Amino acid sequence: MVSGKKWQVIVWAFLAAFFLLAVGLGRRSGDTVLEFGMFAGSNWGVANADSCVIIDKAIEKFEKAHPGVRIHYYSGIPKEDYSEWLARKILNGETPDVFMALSNDFDKLVSLEALANLDAWMSQDPDFDGEAFFQTALASGRRNGQQYALPYETVPTLMFVNKTLLNQEGFGVPDSDWDWEQLLRICKRITKDTDGDGRVDQFGVYNYGWAEAAYSNGGRLFDENGTQCYIHSEQVAQAVRYANELSDLNQGQKVMQEDFDGGHVAFMPLSFAEYRTYKTYPYKIKKYSAFQWDCITFPAGPQGDNISQVDSLLIGISSHSHKKRLAWEFLKTLTYDEEIQMEIFRHSQGVSALRAVTGSGRMEEILRRDMEASDRVIDRKLLSAVIENGMDMPRFARYGEALALAEGEILKIYEEEKNVDSSLKIVQRAINHFLTQ
Repeated sequence: MVSGKKWQVIVWAFLAAFFLLAVGLGRRSGDTVLEFGMFAGSNWGVANADSCVIIDKAIEKFEKAHPGVRIHYYSGIPKEDYSEWLARKILNGETPDVFMALSNDFDKLVSLEALANLDAWMSQDPDFDGEAFFQTALASGRRNGQQYALPYETVPTLMFVNKTLLNQEGFGVPDSDWDWEQLLRICKRITKDTDGDGRVDQFGVYNYGWAEAAYSNGGRLFDENGTQCYIHSEQVAQAVRYANELSDLNQGQKVMQEDFDGGHVAFMPLSFAEYRTYKTYPYKIKKYSAFQWDCITFPAGPQGDNISQVDSLLIGISSHSHKKRLAWEFLKTLTYDEEIQMEIFRHSQGVSALRAVTGSGRMEEILRRDMEASDRVIDRKLLSAVIENGMDMPRFARYGEALALAEGEILKIYEEEKNVDSSLKIVQRAINHFLTQ
């Protein structure tokens, strides 16, 4: 039997433990809570089961450095539902303190004054240096000369190369400083009827058109605010003519994704996220195992360079947050902390927007782990140059509609064999009218 004295000890121990637990719970429930708005899955349209791993690690690191502060987020919001979810939160006065801003939403969020201006935080924080970011990625979060968001991860577009087909036709993989002339020369030899049925069945390029050519010829399609179209510029006009010359090689045959997947096309634009996905098991086996392939820069036009479009996922701070100092510290943990940013290469398909991280040998080691020994890992210097010199993806709300309008009109120019220069002038006038409605 337990003596009365021992019972007293047990009771007092139990009460003490209960008190400590209650105090601990009380402190936890009284913590300062920062709300974080995010979506689940990949921003880049590829499979990603680890989308929350990086965020959870950033939260763990932040909370450890800031006792008494908790980060709360709603998990499981699909990307396609995120814009509506965020709009509802803003409308109800419940905007998260820190939140992801999708490309199509960014301008709207700025115009609604939902995003805080970060300039003062950036300039007054001795532990922050904007030069640490790729400037193209950093500029994607800027409007009217003011910074409203920081890049969390970024993805450039590269040129996918079917090495097997090139070697079969007597070509090597072009150097990173190749140009339009070289691409056209290769496509002329590769585009042919291989089975003698009178129809072209092997092609030079798929899904590479006038817009991609325009970027690498120094052309811009729109201004950053989406109020002005530049499609009548000489750089774009050259790109329109060049893309038509490439298309004419196909002799009316429409090139399909299946042609590329089957190894019958030499070149295709590919995002770095797709490169990461399809270079690794099991997606490589499912998609591109029938031939060897690699990625290089886009060919340079006569007035441009070997550049392509770069897209960035942005994160900003609510202009209505009452905890902006803590929000700024958490934003830095997500976007500026090199340890957290290195996790992007482990658990996402994007690229860190920090120069030191993407330009590191550690990054190459992480990529190499998931690839076969025979596969070449993309060169860190090349990847860094593609991002730094890239063309930032437009972020104004009507970008998709304006681009679709331009593509439809340019298709008519091709089909009806209109004069490119005079037709583009009319197209530009029509798009400018659309943008200012």
